Amino acid sequence: MQWKARYERHYSLPGFGHLAQEKLAAAKVLVIGAGGLGCPVLQYLTAGGVGCIGIVDFDTIQLSNLQRQTLYRTDHVGLLKCQVAAQQLRAINPDVKIIEHPVQLDQNQADLIIQQYDIIVDCTDNFAVRYVINDCCVILQKPLVFAAIYQYEGQIAIFNVENDQGMACNYRDLFPVVPTAEEAPNCIENGVLGVLPGIIGLMQATEVIKLITGIGEPLINKLMTFNVLNYQSMIVEITDDAPVQVENMGITTLGIKEHVDHARLLDEDISGIQPHEIEVYRSDSDVSIIDIRESDEEPAFPMADQGIPLSVLYARMDEVRASHIIVVCQSGKRSIHAAQQLKMHFGNTRRISHLIGGIIRYLNNNKPE
Repeated sequence: MQWKARYERHYSLPGFGHLAQEKLAAAKVLVIGAGGLGCPVLQYLTAGGVGCIGIVDFDTIQLSNLQRQTLYRTDHVGLLKCQVAAQQLRAINPDVKIIEHPVQLDQNQADLIIQQYDIIVDCTDNFAVRYVINDCCVILQKPLVFAAIYQYEGQIAIFNVENDQGMACNYRDLFPVVPTAEEAPNCIENGVLGVLPGIIGLMQATEVIKLITGIGEPLINKLMTFNVLNYQSMIVEITDDAPVQVENMGITTLGIKEHVDHARLLDEDISGIQPHEIEVYRSDSDVSIIDIRESDEEPAFPMADQGIPLSVLYARMDEVRASHIIVVCQSGKRSIHAAQQLKMHFGNTRRISHLIGGIIRYLNNNKPE
């Protein structure tokens, strides 16, 4: 490999040198998700000289992303993350080949994309996609570097790589069942400290580099948790006591089919209210708008007639007297669950609706020009 000043600190690093840098240059890494975790992973793998990096992301950049997704600027809002990230990364290091995959990954094209790469990096925030990635990596025998974040804590693990005992665990050994839409954590509703994905993403990038070069002890069959509030960390062993056998199963029979889009959870008798329609219903005396968030959640939503947290909704349903009930929450996920509870309680005696996209979407649609 030709000596390049860009990597001279790697060349002089004991236990690394030219050999490890050559391994990086020959590697093909797929990063799925170019958000809070994906941005630092992409930046440091690119700067470090990984030869080929693929980016999977179909989303566009939102203003609320900029608190933690450091590849993007304010003037990028509305553009595709995948394309902007690729442009930024090529400017960081022209040595690296960047491949864009601006698609929503599902079972139909996951294997076609994943099979092109040596190591897969899961930087997603979607449980359904997470299981598809895992199952595809098991079938194709691809190492999977996983990370997740929640409020002030992050997790990192490496799956589908054999340890010293010849055991290779996968994501389903840790979390066998796909959570429902209501059970899955959501950063819109639960929040995330802006620096957290940067820290966890850097750790994730480090694990990728360790796998490629053979340095150190990667987190193979281990889950590391890290809390930024007190810097406490813990590493636990993952075992395959009850492994899920997927070698002979088609990807279409796995994870994604167990998890449907939250809009499809709506009963046919539960209608969705668009944000621009809510003010029309607000003036109707037969309509009651119920905010089912906890009392300390922000931003405030003064259009609500009542505040009844989802945690106590079942016990307080009879407080709602209107013939048409519209439930609202932060992002429109919990309101679906609340609408289903109300429908089961009132049956066809009340009309039940929920605000699509929640309060965040309503405020974004009504922000001043």
